[in-house]
Amino acid sequence: MNETQIVVQGDWPRTTEQVRQSTQFGYPDAATLTKGEISARIENTGVIPFVSQASAEDALFVAEALAGAGVPIIEISMNNPDAIDVISHLVKKAPTMIVGGGTIRNVDTACKCVDAGAKFLTTDGAISGVVEFAAEENLVAIPGALTPTEVISLWDAGADFVKVVPCYAVGGHNYIQSLKAALPSARLIAAGGVNQLTALNYVKAGVSALSVGKELIPTEAIVLRQARRIQELARRLLTAVDNGRV
Repeated sequence: MNETQIVVQGDWPRTTEQVRQSTQFGYPDAATLTKGEISARIENTGVIPFVSQASAEDALFVAEALAGAGVPIIEISMNNPDAIDVISHLVKKAPTMIVGGGTIRNVDTACKCVDAGAKFLTTDGAISGVVEFAAEENLVAIPGALTPTEVISLWDAGADFVKVVPCYAVGGHNYIQSLKAALPSARLIAAGGVNQLTALNYVKAGVSALSVGKELIPTEAIVLRQARRIQELARRLLTAVDNGRV
């Protein structure tokens, strides 16, 4: 079956270079990267794709498509009952990808993610224990928060980034702008309601990265193995990141 290819006018100076580097020179093995290097890679890329329901082979297909578009990062949600096995599979089969565990609700699950090879840990709520555990394991911590009090508390607790989720429910990019005004040093990640139309405004508001799921990785694209479709969507988001940071 032929892939569905999305054609968009415009040029992508940075992302074209990323694709060239990813295919010609390759990314460094994620296992060799320090916590600081992983944190920098996340911020420099500006996009954290997440997959909620996918088999190990589906996730590997997505990871390879993302890498080809200049996004060597993928988060596997714990909402998938096979998430730990998926993380382990990706770490072995796609060693240059920075693989993280997402939607973590407790330290026990965080520990399983680390054992499987995860390099960053994310939550959808203010679970301070996961932040402390990540610090002990020298891993990047990305806890979720919504209220200003939660954001400040988690940032002061040592989070590397704070994921504001769900953004759309509290004013979207305007809320991010308010949070950044109150806490300019915090590295925020927008999650919930991030798509091709809202991405640019979130970046302009000051987020360090965008957390994106099906808006970047449609279920249909996985089933039909439409790598180019995923790559085109990734390039659009990378363009939004570039334009928003100008």
